[in-house]
Amino acid sequence: MNIMLLNIGYSELEANWNWKKIYSPFARIYYVKGGEARTFINGEPHRLKPDHLYLTPPFTLHDDECDSFFSLYYIHFYENEPNRESFFDRYRFPVEIEATPLDLSLIRRLQEIHPDRFLRYIDPQVYDNLPTFSYYAADNQKMPLHLSEETQGILSQLMSRFLALRQDKMESSDPRISKCLRHIHENIGRNIRLEQLADISCITTDHLIRLFKKEMGNTPLHYIITKKIEKAQLLLLTTDRAVRDIALDLSIDNISYFNRLFKAAIGLTPGEYRSANSKKYTPGY
Repeated sequence: MNIMLLNIGYSELEANWNWKKIYSPFARIYYVKGGEARTFINGEPHRLKPDHLYLTPPFTLHDDECDSFFSLYYIHFYENEPNRESFFDRYRFPVEIEATPLDLSLIRRLQEIHPDRFLRYIDPQVYDNLPTFSYYAADNQKMPLHLSEETQGILSQLMSRFLALRQDKMESSDPRISKCLRHIHENIGRNIRLEQLADISCITTDHLIRLFKKEMGNTPLHYIITKKIEKAQLLLLTTDRAVRDIALDLSIDNISYFNRLFKAAIGLTPGEYRSANSKKYTPGY
């Protein structure tokens, strides 16, 4: 795993951790220190309680609620694996696990070596933006090798706690669809054709579409577009690359078509999405 740290910090809150419709390209790990709160992941409620770890995968719609004292350590991160299948695409993870003293020690050590990575504001609409993440990406590049390796090690150890209880997302599905999914995930920057997926599955394209829709709830083309848009969101927030270059990175050479796809999924064009997120917050304030 090549995990990039964004934020690590500690917050004590008084009924002011209430956010709706959070949908971020970044993953979150929480260690609850005191009090209680609730998170609703895809509408399903989860009570956050002390001495437990919680994981929210990227691109997961969730709401947060708190009506009393609540304290937590928070870690935000993302995978930097452009040509490999994301472990969030491959596995389903538990939301909650009981924490150990080692987990808390690791989190405190991560905070110790990154004292400036705390959030200046707690509103996700404020801190999920290009200036913030460009700042942290540059900081990651300047990090001494020994601290970079230690950071990777701590994040990997914390994720390993959830990996130990993972479930394969396609555990009981047709293996032909599993092959298609892996090919899509590992080649999202390429032009993926239905004929290629059918060849991989050793079935006709019509049969593939029917089987894929039965297993995944949508067509192969819709799934491919969804994954390309997710990748585009991450690149728009973590790089300053031109929208046209990002589209080309995803093998979409028609910028108008890319804009239409993005707006249909997100409600904004890529340029509007980046602009809206670029004006919210500058690190250090």
